[in-house]
Amino acid sequence: MKTALTYTSEVKEALDTGKAVVALESTIISHGMPYPQNVETARELEKIIREAGAVPATIALMDGKIKIGLTDEELEMLGNSSDAAKASRRDIGYLLATKQTGATTVAATMICADLAGIRIFATGGIGGVHRGAETTMDISADLEELGQTNVAVVCAGAKSILDLGLTMEYLETKGVPVIGYQTDKLPAFYTRSSEFDVTYRSDDLSEIASSLHIKWSLGLDGGAVIANPIPEDEAMSKSFIDSVIAEALKEAEKNGIRGKDTTPFLLGKIKEMTEGKSLEANIALVKHNAAVGAALAVRYAEIQKNSAAE
Repeated sequence: MKTALTYTSEVKEALDTGKAVVALESTIISHGMPYPQNVETARELEKIIREAGAVPATIALMDGKIKIGLTDEELEMLGNSSDAAKASRRDIGYLLATKQTGATTVAATMICADLAGIRIFATGGIGGVHRGAETTMDISADLEELGQTNVAVVCAGAKSILDLGLTMEYLETKGVPVIGYQTDKLPAFYTRSSEFDVTYRSDDLSEIASSLHIKWSLGLDGGAVIANPIPEDEAMSKSFIDSVIAEALKEAEKNGIRGKDTTPFLLGKIKEMTEGKSLEANIALVKHNAAVGAALAVRYAEIQKNSAAE
């Protein structure tokens, strides 16, 4: 039902002409940051992508449609919305049917990007296996989507509030390559590395673009994680952020916070306990991912054009 998709003229023209396009999620606007910082950041991300030679496509559900690209007015409306639903795979059908506003998570953005034929998506960090998941079964839908949807996600690894070891095991089971861009170790969102090795390291975006093209050309469905560490001068001390996360986890347990409420609660507590420094780091890493994502999308579009011409 691709009639559910609508495009801004900029995105439509880019897709029709084979120009590089980068998908962006919208929960970062509605649930990730306070207004007006959320809208300012969203506009800055789009500017970074355009300056790198690609076209940004911020994705959201509005008025019974999947919006592939948002106007300035729609960005503003989403940033000011107090009732936008957090939309994952399970929510898309219902939110479209009821014409509610839905801000897309990593999983939902991947689905919508795939429907639109967009293969590169830049975000902050992916969800993963939550700590204690061996008893709670709390595993992000992002991982399941990565196992089946043909979109590469440029991110600063997985949020360090998660169980990173189990997250890597889950991705391995699902056949999802985790390619470290200029890193051998999985980044841990606020910090540049963790104790866990990536699947492959690559210092060359053309090489990464080629690997994605070959993977999907062979019919090997599923996404890829392009793990891009936070810039060094914006990274937080591992010992400091680990102690903050440990304290935030204790508070979540004490308050009975579970399921989809866990991540927003923890991120809110971490922001409070770091006096806003975690939000600054979040913005810095998302901008960095947008720049790398745009450069990757340009190279991927070139490979696609050359392949079509052969």
